[in-house]
Amino acid sequence: MVDFTALAKEVAEKIEAASAVTIVTHLNPDPDTLGTGLGIYNLLKKHTSKRVEIVNASKEYPRYLDFLPSFNRIKQKMDFEESLIIGCDCGSIDRFGFDLTGREIINVDHHRSNDMYGTINVVVPEYASASQVAYRLFEKCYPTTPESATCFYTALLSDTRYFTTDTVNYEVFHVAEELVGAGVKPAEVAANFTQRRSLASLRILERALHSLELHLEGKVAVMRIMPEDIAATGATMPDMDGIVDYARSLAVVQIAVLIIGLPDGTLRISLRSKGADVASVAARFGGGGHKVAAGFTLQNKQMQEIVDTILQEISILGLIDG
Repeated sequence: MVDFTALAKEVAEKIEAASAVTIVTHLNPDPDTLGTGLGIYNLLKKHTSKRVEIVNASKEYPRYLDFLPSFNRIKQKMDFEESLIIGCDCGSIDRFGFDLTGREIINVDHHRSNDMYGTINVVVPEYASASQVAYRLFEKCYPTTPESATCFYTALLSDTRYFTTDTVNYEVFHVAEELVGAGVKPAEVAANFTQRRSLASLRILERALHSLELHLEGKVAVMRIMPEDIAATGATMPDMDGIVDYARSLAVVQIAVLIIGLPDGTLRISLRSKGADVASVAARFGGGGHKVAAGFTLQNKQMQEIVDTILQEISILGLIDG
């Protein structure tokens, strides 16, 4: 069991001693990293007199999250040079995209593959989202506000895929209940997730589905998005979030793979499963994630070569049921 009371005391002391606080969220941000970061940001702005900033090094953020309180406060660069760092939902320090050498870091995460890079590591792999970790930690420090509750709930809703993943248990629903009690309006959050898709996201989805191939007796689905698809549709990375889940939804499929080829030659690979440990596949390529949701990034590789290698690794690791 995680002793949140003791950890919260340490965290509160670090915040109190700090000249300023910088909340850092990971590259290619998803709702969990931003919701967790904004939840903490709103708490600190409400309950402390510290200078606080929230940053993300990416050029694009999911615009449907702009309903989150203080979303417009997210910056692309750090202005505080000696601030205490609070890292959100990030398994390795390099995924922040900032040079954090020598900085004191509070590491708030739920990835089993976390590198434990923090001065204080609050990492709970059993939890469904980083926001669940952050909520349980910071409720010991400050009263939860409606603004912070909305951010934490949004992150929890997203990382559980609307409470459908195998990480969902009594504690997840208990946290959700507490957050709703603190001021969350679930219908409004759900509407922002389900009724604000961009036209580009539908066009890029169409192209991804058209590329779908089945391998290993139909148990592995592979979809590809080429640079020319991105150019033709005007899609951004946030527009492609969740596409891989369409392949996983097929009845016969046990593992889904989405490979996105970016114009600069980068390949971003997302892996999803219905129980198989795809994190073990991602680890072979220097990536990581969760058992049923993982990924990695490669440079200057041929897409077909990567498809063949992934299929080979899945076979070697014995991840497909007979």
